[in-house]
Amino acid sequence: MAEVRSISTTTVRTASPVGESVDRIELTPWDLQLLSLGPIQKGLLFLKPTPSQQEQLQRSTTTTTIVDHLKSSFSHALDFFPPLAGRLGITEHDDSTSSFFIDCNNAGADFIHAVVDNVTVGDVLDPIYVPRIVHSFFPLNGLPNYEGISKPLLAVQLTELVDGFFIGCTMNHAVVDGSSFWNFINSWSEISRGSHSISRPPVFDRWFPTGVGCPIRIPFTLKEMQDTFFPPSLEERVFHFTKAKIAALKAKANSETGTSTISSLQALLAHLWVSVVRCQSISSEQEVRYTLLISARGRLKNPSLPEGYFGNTVHPTAIANTAGELLEKGVGRAALEMNKAIALQTSDEVRNFWKCWLENPKLLKMDAFTKNGLATSSSPRFDMYGNDFGWGKPVAVQCGSANKNDGKMTLFPGVEEGSIDVEVCLAPEKLVSLGEDKEFMEAVTI
Repeated sequence: MAEVRSISTTTVRTASPVGESVDRIELTPWDLQLLSLGPIQKGLLFLKPTPSQQEQLQRSTTTTTIVDHLKSSFSHALDFFPPLAGRLGITEHDDSTSSFFIDCNNAGADFIHAVVDNVTVGDVLDPIYVPRIVHSFFPLNGLPNYEGISKPLLAVQLTELVDGFFIGCTMNHAVVDGSSFWNFINSWSEISRGSHSISRPPVFDRWFPTGVGCPIRIPFTLKEMQDTFFPPSLEERVFHFTKAKIAALKAKANSETGTSTISSLQALLAHLWVSVVRCQSISSEQEVRYTLLISARGRLKNPSLPEGYFGNTVHPTAIANTAGELLEKGVGRAALEMNKAIALQTSDEVRNFWKCWLENPKLLKMDAFTKNGLATSSSPRFDMYGNDFGWGKPVAVQCGSANKNDGKMTLFPGVEEGSIDVEVCLAPEKLVSLGEDKEFMEAVTI
């Protein structure tokens, strides 16, 4: 397949910041734990506008091309999110500890215009496995979050295909979580459609555990933050689950366990977990794990997090079982264990988790998430398909190469209401086996 050619790179800065002035934002424990991981990389695939859409777009803006239109609206969106135009700041202390903050210095975000010849929207969507060229649609590949001290916290690459555009966004994960990431994208598309305001203004006040002084010092130098993990050979495939198929999985899981509390998503993830384990040749005594990266938004009380909280709220929780017991007791039992584990993540539990973390800070490592199991990130609740930049909604959502490992599951809403897409990242032989597993594929719509 053809190579992506970079046409131009522009440093975009805020011109007229909106709202309360902010110069420095301290990183919370939620943020600090992610310094060694990679950024969030999500992108939207669009068909090129029809002649009538192009004409309408030109009437509503002073720009003449889609590239200029998106670059201009990107700059206006940054006015509402000035931290994303900054850099990470670091103070290395004499006791070998470090503290980090967001320096809102308006150093700028990157906007890259690129072109790939002879590649169509169908070339991206039609193959069974995600084409490797998709990873080239994203900027800042291979950079850990702590590199934000010298690299942009936000970079966007607009890649022009034969018949479409791909907007690939890379955002520092020590600065934002998925909710904050999509709030920026939603706001950018809103402005791109002609709005002068945004529906959900970000709130830059940070949440810290009670009694914690700022800045927080962590016992790591930059050198010690380097993650030596190198992922094995991997393939990615997107599986589509309709609303009806998900409802059937939910009904089956609740029926098997004699309850009504298991959610649609818990049933779907349990189906994935059991299926992946079933497709592997592993000992029945081997421990298998499922790590859920859940959000603490809506969980914290007294005080609760405000709407539009800007930053991270990623709260990891894991369940474990032996492979034999997981397969023997099936999807219903696995879903019920997920349900109980999530229900335990109360406001008090979240606060206690961070109290213990502050006593013994640890940085998350990529291989720890998926060791002997699976890990899920992102959410089908995020508004991805509502992002119309002025000529129509996206036809697909894709993600980049950051934070990928054998066992990483990424969740997206499907195009149809109530459906869910899951990008499954596994070793090639495991992914082939999963795709040939009749019981798993009965729930999948091709």
